Amino acid sequence: MAQFVWMGRMNWNVPTLLPPGSVPDLKTWPTTVDAAITGGKKDGEKLLHDLCAELAHWQRILYAQREQALLVILQGMDTSGKDGTIRHVFRLVNPNGVHVAAFSRPTALELSHDYLWRIHQRAPARGEIVIFDRSHYEDIVTVRVNDLRPASVWKRRYKHVNAFEEMLADEGITIVKFFLHIDRAEQKKRLEARLRDPEKHWKFDPSDLVARERWDAYMAAYPEVLSRCNFGHAPWHIIPANKKWVRNILVASILVQTMRKLGMSFPKAHMDLARVRID
Repeated sequence: MAQFVWMGRMNWNVPTLLPPGSVPDLKTWPTTVDAAITGGKKDGEKLLHDLCAELAHWQRILYAQREQALLVILQGMDTSGKDGTIRHVFRLVNPNGVHVAAFSRPTALELSHDYLWRIHQRAPARGEIVIFDRSHYEDIVTVRVNDLRPASVWKRRYKHVNAFEEMLADEGITIVKFFLHIDRAEQKKRLEARLRDPEKHWKFDPSDLVARERWDAYMAAYPEVLSRCNFGHAPWHIIPANKKWVRNILVASILVQTMRKLGMSFPKAHMDLARVRID
């Protein structure tokens, strides 16, 4: 597993990258990483700010070059923190070049098309970062758990999704996928917090309780997706997400390292700017 180590006031040695071909046991995969961290939340906030600033720097270059694109996929159980991750990790980027695509229950129009139709049209253009809040993986996992289609239908979607992501990668889109991993006890705390706080009442959905009743079914379905749709051009990272600030730092650090590897620099001027005179 890949190791992400940040030297300084906080040292990180947290495995997140799922090795190709392996099937994760989500019952034993850590949801917290306290023992692997030196330093506390206060130091973490400083580190997160520095990571967000560097991410914004690379995003400006990506936007200026218009040669590559980045697709960030966030999956996880209800309350795992997809919205919070987006809000904290991307807080310093230029909104002109960063877009969020949230995929909820398909509309009647979307259902009249193939299931990847609504996904493909939200893929990033060159120069853009697009974050998928849920994704095409719902069309495997949720469909499977809720028995919305026969097994013969959702099982063939593994190869569809793999081919789709390979095509995006071939076209210059870098794909990074995150499974935000919380345990059932943490989900209970977060759902109860929504009930206590009037400002969070809008987030509470009775369907979350239905999904919670099927927790074990989701824990059986996700490992198969994570294993069968995990390749070098579209890797899965399983993020311990019980502690929100740790989750944010891990996601930000992986994205910064991903952007560093793209070999980007600001494009040069198309003319000799030394000869330009502005009256």
